[in-house]
Amino acid sequence: MQSAIIVFPGSNRERDAAVALKRATGREPLHIWHRETDFPDVDLILLPGGFSYGDYLRCGAMAAQSPIMREVKARAAKGVPILGICNGFQILVETGLLPGALLRNASLKFICRRVDLRVEKTDTIFTSKYSKGDIIRVPVAHGDGNYVADAETLRRVEGNGQVAFRYVGEVNGSANDIAGITDATGRILGLMPHPEDATDASHGGTDGVKMFAAIAEALAA
Repeated sequence: MQSAIIVFPGSNRERDAAVALKRATGREPLHIWHRETDFPDVDLILLPGGFSYGDYLRCGAMAAQSPIMREVKARAAKGVPILGICNGFQILVETGLLPGALLRNASLKFICRRVDLRVEKTDTIFTSKYSKGDIIRVPVAHGDGNYVADAETLRRVEGNGQVAFRYVGEVNGSANDIAGITDATGRILGLMPHPEDATDASHGGTDGVKMFAAIAEALAA
């Protein structure tokens, strides 16, 4: 399995993601700079956390216009799985690959701590090794993670079973405590928490290991 991590100016979790992917797959991911317009065929695309373009506009809005994102959207249309974490989730909603928007936390404060998540969806390549209802503990580090959508979109996301993870308890004001969603196909996942930073016991927890193991198993050549 070969993966690619898209790197933007201001990305800061690409190495964390690379370590988690290599640990699970045995292969070093490709690192693709945002100004590229093409890259080799891969089995997974990952948009990492950070502060692309310094969050100087809406978070992810400028990165969504980067040249590479045209190719990412084209690959998505062909069914290539995409995982967007934190800023990556923000970029996915700004490109329209996922519905809704991510606004300033309700507290108007940056949140950096471990939180509990409830697994809601297990029929994806990202979540198949969890059980529905599992409670996992994963770090968050964001100032704009408050998931919102209009009433019709929220009904559709809930009705289609696109909610992958919910916060257990109040975290950032997200509608219905949504922490992560998929597209209608289940092959694109965006989430604000950082599973890549929960893959090593020495770093405080391993509840993210199952996500990367599930990806590796599902996409193994």
